[in-house]
Amino acid sequence: MIPLDQTALERATAGVPQWLSARRTAGYERFDKLAMPSSQEEVWKYVDLDFDLADFALNDTPGGALTGPDEVAAAMPATAGVLRVVDGFVSLLEPVGSPGAVFDSVLAAAADLSELLEARYGAAIPADLDKFAAAAAAFSTDGVVVSIPAGKAVTDPFYVDVQATTPGTVSFPRVMIDVGASAQTSLVINYRSPHDARLIVVPDLEITAGQNANVDITIVQNWGYATRAISHVNAVVGRDARLQIAEAGLGGKLSRLHLSVDLEGRGSSAEILGAYFGERDQVLDYRYFMRHIGTDTDSDMFLKGGVEDEALSVFTGMIRIEESAQKTNAFQTNRNLLLSDGAAAQSVPNLEILANDVRCGHGSTVGPLDAEQRYYLMSRGLDRARSDRLQVRGFFDQVLARFPISELAEPISGWINEKYVAAQAEGRVA
Repeated sequence: MIPLDQTALERATAGVPQWLSARRTAGYERFDKLAMPSSQEEVWKYVDLDFDLADFALNDTPGGALTGPDEVAAAMPATAGVLRVVDGFVSLLEPVGSPGAVFDSVLAAAADLSELLEARYGAAIPADLDKFAAAAAAFSTDGVVVSIPAGKAVTDPFYVDVQATTPGTVSFPRVMIDVGASAQTSLVINYRSPHDARLIVVPDLEITAGQNANVDITIVQNWGYATRAISHVNAVVGRDARLQIAEAGLGGKLSRLHLSVDLEGRGSSAEILGAYFGERDQVLDYRYFMRHIGTDTDSDMFLKGGVEDEALSVFTGMIRIEESAQKTNAFQTNRNLLLSDGAAAQSVPNLEILANDVRCGHGSTVGPLDAEQRYYLMSRGLDRARSDRLQVRGFFDQVLARFPISELAEPISGWINEKYVAAQAEGRVA
């Protein structure tokens, strides 16, 4: 294993193009100066980081891949290509079947996509955002690139299976997706790890949607219960382009997702969906930022979550509408179920409006299951446990129905139901 010091930097910069070496060196300089975030900082106030990156090391070889069934892959009817990432190491399982499209590791594609990678790879997420972003900039030795040329439509989704398997390690899986003008594609990312492996993962996702492009992203976050994950997503959306990002947040001791979308082009739009369920003492932390820059832009954030036992969910949302973004439509909704007395949900939606010709709204709710609905269902012959399960399932169905890969909605709903049924059986819910 390799500690996060100069030795790791030397490995990350060995044999790579000069621009990438310079970018990693700059990331290391930021990493070396930045302290671990503290709950005393406003942006981390709800999160207790009970670990230090210095206590974890990089794997010098990929760990063993998970041997259990891949339920996400099994639910997908077809794929345009399959990549696996284990402890930050990329391997191609199923090559891209669509001529002209690129779906490969960054190092494998570096020669053919040198100009694109130099301009975009690792540049969208600032290294000074936090110590984790700086570490990713410095130590991410390989990544995944998806490049769709202008006018190309790839109808089947690409699939990236991201695993972290070696206890005591930290890994920095990075995915970059670039979709050209009037092109179309979709991507499914499955994040997973063993339940008993104490490790850190810092996944980064960079998205560029060109003019009139159509991009769908589905993230299934199913890290093991001993995993702490700090994720960053950055997207730039061009004129008349459409972006949809859906995330199912299911696992992790701590899972934090920092998402930022810039609607730069006129007529661009973004839909951000989330369904999350926290159990036991999990912490699920979402920080979502939508920035409207072009005119006639549209956005919709819609997230639903449930927490039980002593779990905590946090949603901090910001919609910023620049002065240039006239005729904007922007909406933000976060709804939460409190399923135990010890659980907590923090919801902080925000609007910052600098334009005067806009339609905007935001709202949030935090509360228990509906007693009247429970009474109605029980009056129809169901016991309390089954009536509550129906309420929970129905609560999430509204958002899952909008996920871009419809075949994944049912298994995600099933996994949430399994968690809730287990909590009922163990007496962790009210």
